Amino acid sequence: MRASSQAALAAATERWEASLRDAGERGRELGSQLFEVADTLASSGSLRRALTDPARSGDDKARLVGALFDGKVDPLVVDLLGGMVRSRWSEEEDLGAAVDELGIISVLAAAQSRDALLEVEEELFRVERLLASSRELRSKLAERDIDPQRRADLLDSLLADRSQEETRQLVRRVIQAPRAGSLSAALHYLGELAAARRDRLVANVTAASPLTQEQEARLARILERTYGRAVQVNVGVDPAVLGGMRIQVGAEVIDGTMLSRIQEARRRFTG
Repeated sequence: MRASSQAALAAATERWEASLRDAGERGRELGSQLFEVADTLASSGSLRRALTDPARSGDDKARLVGALFDGKVDPLVVDLLGGMVRSRWSEEEDLGAAVDELGIISVLAAAQSRDALLEVEEELFRVERLLASSRELRSKLAERDIDPQRRADLLDSLLADRSQEETRQLVRRVIQAPRAGSLSAALHYLGELAAARRDRLVANVTAASPLTQEQEARLARILERTYGRAVQVNVGVDPAVLGGMRIQVGAEVIDGTMLSRIQEARRRFTG
């Protein structure tokens, strides 16, 4: 998103957080309603243009929101949308993307209200690692010829009752309404949003073998000193790295694996 849309989303998020604090676990239902609104916007270019047209007054666009959604979604959602369409959006598609992100935030807030946000964050990471380890599963979930509901049911069957309800809701969402980029990238982004709610950075660590609790805690302390804030360490195991660790924090990658050293030596040798 460009500057105007980012500012509009930030303002909407600030307003919406106040509602979520009072909503508690009802945030899951509010999130579902926002996902439905986002899908409606994604399916109608004429509606997106009408709600983001800078030539129309904010009040006029808010009245259109009321005409479309009053009685169909919670009044809190109608009020949120009415405020959002009064803002300026850089691209018409940004409005739907922002509504979708607020739906995700709502679901995460519901988990946070019952002290389950850390579990949701860890489960999202495990799903991400599951996809990374199974090419067949990635292919099935990425197959556009398969109905999105069937793809969501497939992964839901793997999660079953072992995961938090919010985790299942979010995973189904990114499968049924894929964003730009891979499914793994979408899951990674969900984990970052969850970590941000707990004011933590996420460090995704790939090692040749599992780390002990002491090693994880020591690594977390080192990263916290480096970045000046709390860091959630998620560890995945990949024997192919041969030794050492690969650490990714946001866009920054620290690769200290034996494999990377071998590859670098090969590049230098071959010139």
